[in-house]
Amino acid sequence: MFYSVTGEVVFSDLNSVAVSCGGVAFRCLSSANTLREIRIGESVTLFTYLNVREDALDLFGFLSEYELEWFKLLIGVTGVGPKAALAILSELAPERLALCISAGDVKAITRANGVGPKLAQRVILELKDKAKSAVSSSGESEMLESVEAVGKAENTSEAVAALTMLGYTKSEASVAVGKVDSSLSVQDIIKQALKILSRRA
Repeated sequence: MFYSVTGEVVFSDLNSVAVSCGGVAFRCLSSANTLREIRIGESVTLFTYLNVREDALDLFGFLSEYELEWFKLLIGVTGVGPKAALAILSELAPERLALCISAGDVKAITRANGVGPKLAQRVILELKDKAKSAVSSSGESEMLESVEAVGKAENTSEAVAALTMLGYTKSEASVAVGKVDSSLSVQDIIKQALKILSRRA
């Protein structure tokens, strides 16, 4: 029904933003990633999704069509409602979420408020096939290739497991290990991966 709204930001809080269009202010629920970029008094365009319920009409708005597409993908997952989808997108930008899904990184997804391990596993299970094609930037595409390469050798899988024991998320560990020569020993892979991770910190 609504593709987008364009106008001046007249209100913003932790969960939503109101955009004035032709004398009518539309209040849109949104992710923390979108809300961080918005300032009252500025003109913005939000790409929108109207969620129709028996007792309410909720309008969701995002600064990018890409984030909106990920919102739609998430609410299409069994058991994931708009509130959980916003929580996930508030914790993880879409590109990072795609990486976490590809890596099977349950821990990173459960950092989202109100998202438990079972729901995170369902997100990964239902969206894993779509994650790679959904990644837009070439930098993230390279990371996804690194993640996929990790699962092809036993020593790289062991290195990822060791790094997660040290406190790194599975996606962080997979990206770092994927950049290391897989013919090295597990110990050497871990050493090289730790150097990569320390440079990113």
